[in-house]
Amino acid sequence: MKTVMVKLTLKVIITSKLSFNNQYILNSIFSFLEFIQGVSQFSVKGDKESKLRFAFRIYDMDNDGYISNGELFQVLKMMVGNNLKDTQLQQIVDKTILFADKDEDGKINFEEFCSVVGNTDIHKKMVVDV
Repeated sequence: MKTVMVKLTLKVIITSKLSFNNQYILNSIFSFLEFIQGVSQFSVKGDKESKLRFAFRIYDMDNDGYISNGELFQVLKMMVGNNLKDTQLQQIVDKTILFADKDEDGKINFEEFCSVVGNTDIHKKMVVDV
């Protein structure tokens, strides 16, 4: 479950931010500078917390500081495509929220996210070799 939650691909990163709000595309908010800042998180020098924060922001599509059930479903759906039925994927999402949501507010905050993935070595895999 931990691997599913943090599997990052460039397609998911871009798609999650672009598909959430069409105004994002229309206003050309995704500038080259923002792209470079995002990619820089994947440098060998990037620290663990920065990488985890970047990963968290991928799932937090509306930037409210929480990963909701719907946001987690959307991002995971982009990752798995049609390999899982929506009902199967929703079960995974529901179980993930139950597992990670320590304060039982129905969503995952950054601290809860870190408690699930922070003890893994995922930050070591979040590296781009240039």
